[in-house]
Amino acid sequence: MQCAILKYLPDVHVTYAFTNRTPHMPLNRAAFQWLQGQIEKLANVSLTSEELNYLQETCPYFNQTYLRFLSSFRLQPSSQVRATFTLREETGSQDDVGDVQLDIGGRWLDTILYEIPLLALTSEAYFKFCDQDWTYRHQESRAYYKGCKLLQHGCIFSEFGSRRRRDYHTHDLVIQGLQRAAADGQARGWKGKLSGTSNVHFAMKYGIPPVGTVAHEWFMGIASITNDYEHANETALRYWVGCFGEGVLGIALTDTFGTPTFLKAFKRTMPTPANSVVDDKKTLIPGAASPPLPPMVSESSAESSEERSYAQIFQGVRQDSGSPMEFIKIMRDFYDSEGIQEKKTIVFSDSLNIELCVEYMHAAEEAGFQPTFGVGTFLTNDFVHESNGQKSVPLNIVIKLSSVNGRPAIKISDNIGKNTGDSGTVHKVKETLGYIEKQWANGDETSRWGAANNEATKADVQAN
Repeated sequence: MQCAILKYLPDVHVTYAFTNRTPHMPLNRAAFQWLQGQIEKLANVSLTSEELNYLQETCPYFNQTYLRFLSSFRLQPSSQVRATFTLREETGSQDDVGDVQLDIGGRWLDTILYEIPLLALTSEAYFKFCDQDWTYRHQESRAYYKGCKLLQHGCIFSEFGSRRRRDYHTHDLVIQGLQRAAADGQARGWKGKLSGTSNVHFAMKYGIPPVGTVAHEWFMGIASITNDYEHANETALRYWVGCFGEGVLGIALTDTFGTPTFLKAFKRTMPTPANSVVDDKKTLIPGAASPPLPPMVSESSAESSEERSYAQIFQGVRQDSGSPMEFIKIMRDFYDSEGIQEKKTIVFSDSLNIELCVEYMHAAEEAGFQPTFGVGTFLTNDFVHESNGQKSVPLNIVIKLSSVNGRPAIKISDNIGKNTGDSGTVHKVKETLGYIEKQWANGDETSRWGAANNEATKADVQAN
């Protein structure tokens, strides 16, 4: 997304807000002080020449302008991040707990990379100082077991666990376990596949593909800039293809403002250079640095090209909230109604485990889709307490875009528990879009990955 922002919206200013959806799991003073120190150290992070070469060779969709920018890019946390700690009760102890607030602000271009490291560091702080009743024992074998089960069942999956991982070392052990499972799976002819990781560092370290999809933030930001929620999805899709081209990073995220609203945009025809003279100005961003023309197409090109809808152009969609089973039916009905017979992909990425992946895989395949899975916290933060064998529950924390150029940025999703942003704006946008409120039985965000008194998972038992 930073690449697209550099191309189109380099001077837009934003703020981000941190939310702990598990407020019964607060950080203590010691954890917060450690977190502060780690945030300061983010100023020292820079791209190495080896990493730049890796991106040039592995990610051809990044243009040279962006890679030059990235090679000299630095975070400036002293001016861009403000961390505060509000004690719930003061006793003077390092164990006093309180509520953390992280306020991030600056140019969108300069601050978009904070989300992942800040969330990962906050999670690490909690498990370093608050919940310490765990060890790394069996983490590699636990990941190996999970990988084997997914591969045996025929699941194609990627590791998506950077944001809420327990810590770096855990993440490393998990990748090692998954790599071992993938090697065994290939040798034994299992149908499944480890398709990559969303962590580019580990992709480079272990020689596996870096993968990912567009995030809610892209849609949220463009909607806030234009203040046009009826056309925001289409505008976001158009500029995404304009930056990266057709068939590249081609998985669309549907739920930022509700999937029904998204599908109205998804069926529309994408403007081409040939029809730009009658272009719908409602899908142009005022003040954008350049027009949304796909790579290899010049602004002066008058050549005609086949008109196709975004649904035809994009390889598939990502399901990230609400009922996956309902989503499969909605997408099947949508593609059928549009006469699209090409086999499309659904990427499932919402709080997955082995059983859910297998269930969704069978349902999606039966409906004619190619299912794939982005598995995150289940892999990188699945622990038990050493003292009693019960679940050591991960934090459910998020950082979302809060405002753009002074205007609120919001997310609605397909589950009321994932509504994000200014409540007044959320309500107004729902009314504007005719959004129908939905609650999903499994959508309680405060216990997304279990409760503290839960028994160990089947994977835990097998790994032990």
